[in-house]
Amino acid sequence: MNDHTTYAVDIAKSVFEIAVSNHPGHVRERHRLSRERFLSFFAEQRPGTVLLEACGSAHHWARSLSTIGHDVVLLPPHRVRPYVSGNKTDSADAKALLEAARNQDIRPVPVKSIDQQSLAALHRLRSAWISARTARINTVRGLLRELGIFIPLGAKRVRPTLAQLLEDPDSALPHAIRPALADAADEIGELERHLANIETQLNALGRAVPDVQLLQTIPGIGLITATALVAFVGNVQRFPSGRHFASYLGLTPREHSSGLTRRLGAISKRGDTYIRMLLVHGARSVIWSAKRKTDPHPIQLWALEVEHTRGHNKAAVALANKLARIIWVVWKNQRPYERRSTSSISPTTNC
Repeated sequence: MNDHTTYAVDIAKSVFEIAVSNHPGHVRERHRLSRERFLSFFAEQRPGTVLLEACGSAHHWARSLSTIGHDVVLLPPHRVRPYVSGNKTDSADAKALLEAARNQDIRPVPVKSIDQQSLAALHRLRSAWISARTARINTVRGLLRELGIFIPLGAKRVRPTLAQLLEDPDSALPHAIRPALADAADEIGELERHLANIETQLNALGRAVPDVQLLQTIPGIGLITATALVAFVGNVQRFPSGRHFASYLGLTPREHSSGLTRRLGAISKRGDTYIRMLLVHGARSVIWSAKRKTDPHPIQLWALEVEHTRGHNKAAVALANKLARIIWVVWKNQRPYERRSTSSISPTTNC
């Protein structure tokens, strides 16, 4: 009899389905527990491997189970879903975890620490507040445009322009909507204060994390991107190469090849959308900065050449791909970024 025990857990808010296995493909017993009974059940069991989907609250339970002697493995939910046989139920989901764990091509998700999750929470709140501010600004712009009032481009111009219109009794703003627009301006201001506070907190946390300071030596990588990388990627040592890391972020070409024919398409867009977006925006800032410099950085010269031949958007994505590979080298070797000669930059790229 196999002495090793595997526990597959389908977690939820209040009910947990557990499938216990001692042999691959065979479920020995099942349990359905409440949240209050969950940890005490595992404290009574012999140490084994606990399989969880890397979804809401999974990292919390992984840390808790690790402290009582179990080896916890988090599996990506989208890779587990194909193993669900028949109807989707809690018991079928737990059985699917056992089957997915046998596939060595499915890479586990690292368990995040409290510090990582704190950084991630700040980023999630920041994204939510940016979305809310953008929605309010677009609403105000649209309403004023209907009245023939146009606000110049730029989010920072909305509140000052709206304040001038509200203060001027002779402006084209109807008096019926002035109180509502004043409330909208206050709401936008409050959201901007929240964003400023979040960036202050990220800056304070970033100063205490050496990896954040290290990553900021790379062109196009600022405080927001560096803290996001530390929060969502965690241990970069798990990637064997820079290409694997870029592929993890969805920045490498999608491939559809057969026989002697190799077809490379657009980027795969797999992985974390948020980090990929930050890297592309960072690449855009590097390109825009290069156009204002008299002595551009070698990587900026390369990006400008790609922009000239392939266009701005493809150049930004290609540079984001290259930045991901540079991030891997700098982070893995724990050495600040150093400028390299132009000859060491590849003249072509697949984006």
